[in-house]
Amino acid sequence: LSDKSIRSYIKNSPCPSKSFIEGMRMITVIYFSVSCFLLIHCLNWGSSEDVWRKMLSKERKYKHSKSSLDRHPSLRPKMRSMLLDWLMEVCESYTLHRQTFYLAQDFFDRYMLSQSDVQKDQLQLIGITALFISSKIEEIYPPKITELAYVSDGACLAEEILQMELIMLKALNWDLCPETVLSWIKLYIQIASLYDVTNLLEPQFSQETYIQITQLLDLCILDINSLDFKYGVLAAAAFSHFMSTDVVQKVSGLKWEAIETCVNWMAPFVEITMCYESARLREFVQVPSEDRHNIQTHVDYLCMLVSLVLN
Repeated sequence: LSDKSIRSYIKNSPCPSKSFIEGMRMITVIYFSVSCFLLIHCLNWGSSEDVWRKMLSKERKYKHSKSSLDRHPSLRPKMRSMLLDWLMEVCESYTLHRQTFYLAQDFFDRYMLSQSDVQKDQLQLIGITALFISSKIEEIYPPKITELAYVSDGACLAEEILQMELIMLKALNWDLCPETVLSWIKLYIQIASLYDVTNLLEPQFSQETYIQITQLLDLCILDINSLDFKYGVLAAAAFSHFMSTDVVQKVSGLKWEAIETCVNWMAPFVEITMCYESARLREFVQVPSEDRHNIQTHVDYLCMLVSLVLN
């Protein structure tokens, strides 16, 4: 089965959802040479229909909602933004992966949805604990608990992080494997790489485009209104600002009507990012060049949010 025939089939499929499923089925037998991403060289997922159903099942199971703050009268959306922005900064300091941050963000938001009347002096402890848990899941060499206590500038003790870890794990019912918005965007990029219309097979361009997409998502996730949307929809909306509508529908299996509201909501965020210097690949000590795009970076997102409000 040639690459040309595969791409032709997917490109000409009249049904986005069928195109997605068939694309995933074909991906399982294709060896990818897209070294810039090194996402998965040879996908061996078994039944693509089962994979798709499980991903959608996780979307339903791992619920998030901006109404979580309604349960905490003393908290404001700005506090969540500041906390997540700080967690990005911590991730960059310890060269942690993007997925580590997005897992921590999901753990934090779901934990807050399960609690009530959390005080603002507890937010930093909850946030750093979420990062402590996610780093142990995602990183080969996660930061030590004493290091995370140190970056809190004395606000969190190691013993407090350990205590909060158990509390958080119980509150989350040990459900620690969500499909994050980053998981979805990586999947869409893998599927999109089968299309002739994309340039994602060009290594340097691919990495640059990838971090521009993730920078947009980084900014959006700081806004609590992003929790109005499912992660798969949020990722598809971000992707639509870099790819054609046709490609987005086919790789996501979503009709335009399902993502249009999110695309329109995201448009001001896109405009703001364009007013700032474009995201660039960074060099990290002891991080291979082919993995550098996977490291979470931090820019002045809070300043961008302020500009967004003023505009």
